[in-house]
Amino acid sequence: MSYRVLVADDHPLMRTALRQTIAQALGDAEVPEAARFEQIGPAIERSEGIDLIVLDLHMPGMNGFIGLMMLRSEHPAIPVLVVSASEDHATIQRAIDCGASGFVPKSAPNTEIGDAIRAVLDGEIWMPAIEDVVDSGDALPAQRIAGMTPKELRVLAGIAEGKLNKQIAYEMNIAEKTVKAHVTTILRKLGVLSRTQAAVIASQLALAPPPVE
Repeated sequence: MSYRVLVADDHPLMRTALRQTIAQALGDAEVPEAARFEQIGPAIERSEGIDLIVLDLHMPGMNGFIGLMMLRSEHPAIPVLVVSASEDHATIQRAIDCGASGFVPKSAPNTEIGDAIRAVLDGEIWMPAIEDVVDSGDALPAQRIAGMTPKELRVLAGIAEGKLNKQIAYEMNIAEKTVKAHVTTILRKLGVLSRTQAAVIASQLALAPPPVE
């Protein structure tokens, strides 16, 4: 069986390394690439079925874990393996809570990344071999946001970035009144009364910058 694995990472050298790892793990696999979050959707559409997305959490346009949740909402049938420079237990657990099927540190040896790729393709959940993954305490924001539609998640990402309704409407190519309707639904689903409160909850799904290499 020939797999199609989409590599989404903004660093060209990392994409090259992941392509080599995928070739070692799967043999003759097709490996399309995306360097920004907004390139993932078009890359999926151009391919005749993606079997796995290997995702960098810190790539441009991700909006932290909101990007991961948007991806899972828009393409629920495609598993996502997070390969990240952030290796703390809270980040690992939060990625799984937000819908990732696996998490492997970028510092892991190629053989471990290959094992993770095969495991997730087989329907398993892959996490680093750690004694105890601590509860990050962030399950509540993830649970509140998990029920949102892809468009609502995009509007929420805009709110988190401090954008006005008309800016969000322009970027999404929808009417401003439609954005307002989405905002109303978002506030209701989050159980808050204002955009500011919604932004605070969304900020809990943000990511700290990756460690300097």
